[in-house]
Amino acid sequence: MSEPAFGPGARRLAGLAGRALGWRPDEFWRATPAELAAILSPEAAGNAVPLARADLERLMEHDDE
Repeated sequence: MSEPAFGPGARRLAGLAGRALGWRPDEFWRATPAELAAILSPEAAGNAVPLARADLERLMEHDDE
């Protein structure tokens, strides 16, 4: 039996990310596997720390570059 193709699994994951995380397709495709695993891991929900305003502003400045 051959391995399933990458495409169908990736499309399913993109759809799930859209529904569960509110991600648009481009956000899913730009995410690394590590980022996707981190946000979907059960541990992530219990250890979530709110982002400080200063950190958010720093990230926003970095994104504009």
